[in-house]
Amino acid sequence: MSKFVQLHLLTNYGPANLNRDDLNRPKTAIVGGVQRLRVSSQSLKRAWRTSEVFEVATGIRTKEMGSKIFSALVTDMKLEDVLSGKDVATARKSKVVEEDAKEWAWKIASVFVDKRIKDSKSEDGDKGEENEDKVKSKKDKKSNIDKKTLKAEQIVFYYPEEISNISQLIEKLKSEKKAPLDKDVNVLLVNKGKGVDVGMFGRMMACSPIYNVEAAVQVAHAFTVHKAAVEDDYFSAVDDLNKKEEHSGSGHIGEAEFGAGLFYLYVCIDRDLLKENLGRNDELVKNAIKALIESAATVSPTGKQNSFASRAYASYILAEKGDKQPRSLAGAFLKPVSGDEVLDNAIKQAKNTREAFNKVYGDTAQAYELNAAKGEGTLDGLKNYCVSE
Repeated sequence: MSKFVQLHLLTNYGPANLNRDDLNRPKTAIVGGVQRLRVSSQSLKRAWRTSEVFEVATGIRTKEMGSKIFSALVTDMKLEDVLSGKDVATARKSKVVEEDAKEWAWKIASVFVDKRIKDSKSEDGDKGEENEDKVKSKKDKKSNIDKKTLKAEQIVFYYPEEISNISQLIEKLKSEKKAPLDKDVNVLLVNKGKGVDVGMFGRMMACSPIYNVEAAVQVAHAFTVHKAAVEDDYFSAVDDLNKKEEHSGSGHIGEAEFGAGLFYLYVCIDRDLLKENLGRNDELVKNAIKALIESAATVSPTGKQNSFASRAYASYILAEKGDKQPRSLAGAFLKPVSGDEVLDNAIKQAKNTREAFNKVYGDTAQAYELNAAKGEGTLDGLKNYCVSE
């Protein structure tokens, strides 16, 4: 099986503001000395992993797990229902008092963000009170979970199995009405679970580096293959009840920025690492790669969609498989694409660059082309090619 799968996508977006900066303007980058529009890899990955296309097992990334655990403890709801957004206010109360629930929720959530205290025997009876006081004191000083809001300082990626483990512990605590022991919370973390998004995009657990996951998928920032400008849209809104008795002006005026262009995106998948991250589950690996490919080809970032309806499918995708060190074809667009046939010229520049690289460095990979503009290739054919041996 080829180690690497590389995807090169060209996607055209009409007027849009898919990914904004701190001034609400489309993000940009200087490439080849000229301004291009840009969409960050974070924006792209977020859109993919939360889309309906990405239906394989995914985890949850949040700072709010502590408060969600608290809600599950004080009601008859399961943690999964709380996380899905069901209304906690309508749930029946459990028999766990809120003061206990807050302390228990903090202890459970802190496992994922606080450094663990080694060699604690607080619940084994040898040096119970003494060690328990030391552990509590250290946690109080160093905890990354706010004890009032139960919110973590950093965002955490949770495996589906970890959420299940937490949920089972919550139900046990509600049944027994006893505080969780160290041995109960220390087994919540999972190494190499089935969370496809964690296996693909990785996670960092500063508190427990052994549970870190190296990302098996690298996603570049997408940028326009041609020079692009951020334009201004001056707009107004009419007040429906304005009968022009006092004035005939608009009820609101505003300004929004947008841009348009053909974007190049590069994605690299390390199939060996992904397989390792997903517990060597071949079927899950194949489904994950297929989901990623379809998402990259058909799912757009959500920024300003109601204003611009900027949904698009990739016009062209070049997929490569091989064992050699991967390389992007971004260099093909150092010189901005020009002329009336922007897509055709961009494809030509990308393929010429690939051929030149192969001539100099040796043929790096097999290739599969999907050209939607010409009706060549199919999405299913692309996915099957990328997961085949």
